[in-house]
Amino acid sequence: KQEMLQKKTAVLVDGVILNGPIMDSKAGEKFVEEACKIIMEEVVQKADDVTEKVCEWQAPEKLKQILDLEMRDTGECHQKILQLCRDVIKYSVKTNHPRFFNQLYAGIDYYSLVARFITEALNPSVYTYEVSPVFLLVEEAVIKKMIEFIGWEEGDGIFNPGGSVSNMYAMNLARYKFCPEIKEKGLSGLPRLVLFASEECHYSMKKAASFLGIGTENVYFVKTDERGKMIPEELEKQVQRARKEGSAPFLVCATAGTTVLGAFDPLDKIADICESHGLWLHVDASWGGSALISKKHRRLLHGVHRADSVAWNPHKMLLAGIQCCALLVKDNSGLLKKCYSAEAAYLFQQDKFYDVSYDTGDKSIQCSRRPDAFKFWLMWKALGTTGLEERVNRALALARYLVEEIKKREGFQLLLEPEYANVCFWYIPPSLRKMEDGPEFWQKLHQVAPIIKERMMKKGSMMLGYQPHWGKVNFFRQVVISPQVSREDMDFLLDEIELLAKDL
Repeated sequence: KQEMLQKKTAVLVDGVILNGPIMDSKAGEKFVEEACKIIMEEVVQKADDVTEKVCEWQAPEKLKQILDLEMRDTGECHQKILQLCRDVIKYSVKTNHPRFFNQLYAGIDYYSLVARFITEALNPSVYTYEVSPVFLLVEEAVIKKMIEFIGWEEGDGIFNPGGSVSNMYAMNLARYKFCPEIKEKGLSGLPRLVLFASEECHYSMKKAASFLGIGTENVYFVKTDERGKMIPEELEKQVQRARKEGSAPFLVCATAGTTVLGAFDPLDKIADICESHGLWLHVDASWGGSALISKKHRRLLHGVHRADSVAWNPHKMLLAGIQCCALLVKDNSGLLKKCYSAEAAYLFQQDKFYDVSYDTGDKSIQCSRRPDAFKFWLMWKALGTTGLEERVNRALALARYLVEEIKKREGFQLLLEPEYANVCFWYIPPSLRKMEDGPEFWQKLHQVAPIIKERMMKKGSMMLGYQPHWGKVNFFRQVVISPQVSREDMDFLLDEIELLAKDL
């Protein structure tokens, strides 16, 4: 009877029946319930199980067949889709595994994970208070607290999709501060702009210069010392060089926690040079910024309060979940909004019934923007500053433990004493230990790390990054982050390398 009634009262437009929804809500709810059970069993509950593989390695062509990637005209049944969910989990890298050391992020934080579940389900976009009231207030509170840790009395900020984007924001903001007319008139009337960054800076500085039309040739790279820190005297020389060439210096990017060596530039001395020349100082603390949470280790960023802007990624050392990246700005006069606003009348109406200063979307180059601050906020509420500080202190203590163990073992050789969580070392297999130091030795050693990496990936026992760097042949870079990592995992790492390389 119900079906007959619907047919009699059906409203058709272009042959489409518009009565009622077309989605089966009950079936959808059941699917979500079953999928969440798979996530709990295969991801969350296995997150700290070292007997699980870090990676179930498959070559690309084989993996294409396993996953059945083709999209078809008709949808497939829920059981098939649930099996696909299981396969996706099975063949993905388990970045929450205690022995995933490959990147500058790792581990699982349960509060941040729940925050992500909430925001994925709510599907908000953070630009106006009317559509995202909770998350705009959360972002404001988190930015205010992060500004306190930098040491500014006031400031501004915004969360972005990655530290690379934060660096781009800062570069553009510094250029706008230097020549505000660029927003309307563009590049044609500008002098040749030059910026400065260390040889060890993140590659996003070159990308940003390219993207913004500054040009990669106008990024002057400053020499670093043997530890990877920018040499202030060399920065001064580069600024003087740019002036003599008739160029217009406008920005210095210092790094607090370089990607490979984990080096921290001498911010105080760099700030002195920036002040004397009227240059914007941006600190890329995407990796090292979380040391500010630790009373013991915040000295690594001594002088950061003198910066004009800071990039800081809580999704790295603090496990806030990718992506969670803030650009923080000392200026509190609305510089971000002046630089990026387009004043879209359909979104940022000025005659709303509430305080429109809470509509912060015009500070962003994005329109749709994820509520990334919420992950950090919920985790911070749960753990407190003390809990976050404990994570930083433990990670650096484990790094120190690993360094001391490397020194004790034959065949392991440090590149340098680390000051952060990056531990860089070579493994010299037995066949090379009596070989004379020279080009042939280093050529052979260069081939060792890739072979070990291949073997560990195919075995699934752990993941550890390697790279050549500034004339040094391939070496391992071990990064300690996750609070699930223990001393036993450090010992396992060294034992496993020896095992995988015993025949080399």
